[in-house]
Amino acid sequence: MKYRQLADTGVFVPELCLGAMTFGGVGQMWEVIGGLDQSAVDAIVHRALDGGINFIDTADVYSAGESEMMTGKALAGHRHDVVLATKVRGRMGKGPNQVGLSRLHIIEAVDASLKRLATDYIDLYQIHRFDPLTAVDDTLGALDDLVRAGKVRYIGCSNLPAWYLMKALAVSREQRLERFTCTQSYYSLAGRELEREMIPLLKDQGLGLLVWSPLAGGFLSGKFTRDAGDDTARRAKFDFPPVDKEKGFHILDVLTAVALARGATVPQIALAWILANDAVTSVIIGARKIAQLDDNLKSVEVTLSPDEVKALNEASKLAVEYPAWMDSLGSDRRPGESRY
Repeated sequence: MKYRQLADTGVFVPELCLGAMTFGGVGQMWEVIGGLDQSAVDAIVHRALDGGINFIDTADVYSAGESEMMTGKALAGHRHDVVLATKVRGRMGKGPNQVGLSRLHIIEAVDASLKRLATDYIDLYQIHRFDPLTAVDDTLGALDDLVRAGKVRYIGCSNLPAWYLMKALAVSREQRLERFTCTQSYYSLAGRELEREMIPLLKDQGLGLLVWSPLAGGFLSGKFTRDAGDDTARRAKFDFPPVDKEKGFHILDVLTAVALARGATVPQIALAWILANDAVTSVIIGARKIAQLDDNLKSVEVTLSPDEVKALNEASKLAVEYPAWMDSLGSDRRPGESRY
């Protein structure tokens, strides 16, 4: 396993992170996504640790807290060997304040997560989504207090629009509050929207990128073709994240050709393409079976050639949107004139 630095923290995490969204099955959606019991969770977590993955990501909302409890049990005796991440934002009860990013909910939620995870600190605590009802300085102030109290080591975000992340960074700087070290965002060959604004922002501000759903919810697993699918696959029952199917099948054609030439699997090539991007810190992989995990682990051994990257880029490229297409126009600067 190879390791990359998490922003400027000095902390190193593996190129692959184990996602715990498949752990547990409380609620119809989570039963479809995962449904793993404790023995299956133990086996996957321990195999991941043996494979060099010392980074695990979960969330309080996954299976209504069951994922955190199972993760905590699986890590018994290994807690200090891993970088443990979880999230806050989703609804955790019927009460009006058991959701969101208010100080009230964050303080209650972190204590509940610590109890479920059977630990006294969380290495990376992330806000799960944007909360339009709570002032960002209120949220950041609460997170800053958690770091100072020793309950949280670092803070991160997930699924934010670029403008809001930049606003949060500015507030942290202005008020001398703990700032987000990374974002956890959707990115795959079938979903490259992150390249428009978020990745340039991350590079400019020196933040890390944790990628979720790198196989587009299983669409890039190799189980789906224009003529057939897999009725047992998660995407067959939970069609998420959204994918342009026609474009997606064209991407799969190229992925399959590269995989066959390499003697690799389609998922391994899809993951290797993401890891070839120097903006990426770690790719979150989820598994319901040991065989899936073992296959994904081999992706770190694949280094794509420039021609292979070019072919995959061409098949999956984004349509050029305003204001980006302005850059394709001829420059109005005089020869030798400075840009600024």
